[in-house]
Amino acid sequence: MEKVLNFDTISEYNAFNNLETLHPLVSVIDFSKAKERTGHKMNFGIYCIFLKEVDCGDLKYGRHYYDYQEGTLVFISPGQFIDVENKTDYYQPMGHALVFHPDLIRGTSLAGRMNDYTFFSYNTNEALHLSAKERHLVLDLFSKIEDELQHSVDKHSKTLIASGIELFLNYCERFYDRQFITREDVNKGILERFENLLDSYFLSDNPVETGLPSVAYCADKLNLSANYFGDLIRKETGKSAQEYIQAKIIDVAKDKLFDSDKTINEIAYELGFKYPQHFSRMFKKSAGISPSEYRAISQAM
Repeated sequence: MEKVLNFDTISEYNAFNNLETLHPLVSVIDFSKAKERTGHKMNFGIYCIFLKEVDCGDLKYGRHYYDYQEGTLVFISPGQFIDVENKTDYYQPMGHALVFHPDLIRGTSLAGRMNDYTFFSYNTNEALHLSAKERHLVLDLFSKIEDELQHSVDKHSKTLIASGIELFLNYCERFYDRQFITREDVNKGILERFENLLDSYFLSDNPVETGLPSVAYCADKLNLSANYFGDLIRKETGKSAQEYIQAKIIDVAKDKLFDSDKTINEIAYELGFKYPQHFSRMFKKSAGISPSEYRAISQAM
């Protein structure tokens, strides 16, 4: 069985990279100080943000490969497995990383915001590509955090370090917003594929056999993580992915309601609803009237 390296503490990851541990819960890594190595499978119990400088092998998360090039940021959260697939050729790691333990941020304002940084759950083709100016800013923010680690730990250390990390992550949100805009053509292609996926879904037996399409299902079919997919759809349409799916369900329902040979209940089951009353509730919330009222108005026109 292939060996898996487990990094549950900062000191373990520092030792792997031939670095001194200045603080038990956070570290700024300079990979040029690490020894040459081959690829490994790694399991992280800590948060890691990698700034890649050179090619060091194919980085794989789950079934997918990161869109991982020079000047790229990749975000890893506790519980994620990463695999550097080149297990034979030695390479010199290069680049930088910010790593921190979940215990560092407990009780801080950052702890309440971590779920907002959805990019920690992004995977394939979803890394953050930095401009030269953005890369310079990232390194400057890393340097400021590292400067604080040089001080003796006191009552201010945790707050100052967590604030520095939060500032860095806020900039990353800005950079991702910029990337969504600069990749507009790619994003519109994904939106078109999403629309086609929903069309195909409701023309098939899937609704009856498996129920309503979920955000996770659509993201998987488009080879995207659910969080990245959701963020992309919201930025492109102003709606959440779930709202977009529900709007599609209502559009399909309106077409079906013109078929007077089918009851409201039959239409609800055809759409994938387990309970017809759930369909009626969603339809009325969207259209302002019940399915039966919509049918009556449509047939009277």
